[in-house]
Amino acid sequence: MNLKRKGFFRSLFVFIAVLGPGIVTSNVDNDAGGITTYSIAGAQFGYSLLWVFIPITIALIVVQEMCARMGAVTGKGLADLIRERYGVRVILFVMIGLIFTNLGNTVAEFAGIAASTELFGLSKYISIPIGALLVWGIVLKGSYKTVERIFLFASVLFLSYVISGALAKPDWGAVLEGAVKPTFSLQSGYLSMIIGLVGTTIAPWMQFYIQSTVVEKGITVQRYAYTRLDVVAGSFMAVLVAIFIVVACSATLFTHGIQVETAKDAAQALAPLAGNWASVLFALGLLNASLFAASILPLSTSYYVCEAFGFEAGIDKSWSEAPVFYSLYTIFIVIGASIILIPKISLILVMLWSQIINGILLPFILIFMLQLVNNTDLMGKYVNSPVYNVVAWTTTAVMIGLTALLVTTSIFGVRLDLL
Repeated sequence: MNLKRKGFFRSLFVFIAVLGPGIVTSNVDNDAGGITTYSIAGAQFGYSLLWVFIPITIALIVVQEMCARMGAVTGKGLADLIRERYGVRVILFVMIGLIFTNLGNTVAEFAGIAASTELFGLSKYISIPIGALLVWGIVLKGSYKTVERIFLFASVLFLSYVISGALAKPDWGAVLEGAVKPTFSLQSGYLSMIIGLVGTTIAPWMQFYIQSTVVEKGITVQRYAYTRLDVVAGSFMAVLVAIFIVVACSATLFTHGIQVETAKDAAQALAPLAGNWASVLFALGLLNASLFAASILPLSTSYYVCEAFGFEAGIDKSWSEAPVFYSLYTIFIVIGASIILIPKISLILVMLWSQIINGILLPFILIFMLQLVNNTDLMGKYVNSPVYNVVAWTTTAVMIGLTALLVTTSIFGVRLDLL
């Protein structure tokens, strides 16, 4: 009995030691742009898009697990592997696309900080500089362990959306029906929203970030089983939060025919429909998510750009040891914060379309990942199983198909519904 108990506590200790990359990476994607996308999905389409989260969960687990496994087996980041296998020219094009997408996403995070603090009567000209200094200081002054603990705590705060969704008193029968009864339409708005939901839940930057953090954390194959649990737990938690955001907006805004353009609109509209507490929790969740992602997105950009071109990278390194890494991080924060301070700027299109562009970029990143993870010279016996390959290639094919349909319907104005 004692041996079993010791074995249990030893396993628990090891799991806690490796905990982080999976939960942090998955949850940070419920950022300001993601919350906006989920809020609009609930307000415009009600519960009808909840079924999308079932295949999204499966795909998210598989995609994140592949990158975490590659990091543990090879000890290298995804950008590093792409450069080694396909050359500098290929990685340059990939980096250009990711940099522009992440810059748009970073701007969206600071927009989320401004929107959430304005709900509590604080001007963006105060909250944005404070927020920028906070996220900049956390990374520059902290060690990897300290930064990861802060990010894990921020992940727990996302549960405020679960409470907010419950306070909205949804029709749980309708929620269940929306989750298990697929619906589809060829309308460009519907297709854009599906691509946005997938793009914001399984974003391209996530694959680079999780692999980089697995490498920096020093996780090896021997402890990888615990990291797999971390990935699965993080994926379920992130999707649960996303579902409850959709549910909260469906039960209130969609039911009353109220349209919103931002997560701030959704938080304000919740007050008279679901009570002040639901509104406050929604706003606090938006602030937490925005600060959280405003740290991670520039950080992920710094990781994969430095890996792609062979520069030193890592939170545990000093500025003198990794000047390009910290300079990129600083530049992204300065640009993202500065744009938000421009008077009367409207960022809803930037926030929503940054998620859609994520969905368009995703298939290209997945193709590189699948070729790498199935390379026996690189991965040995840790290549993908047939089941993993089916799920990953299906995700890639679906995203290509949805993107092609979006382009077609946008150009030719096709308005056909499949009932």
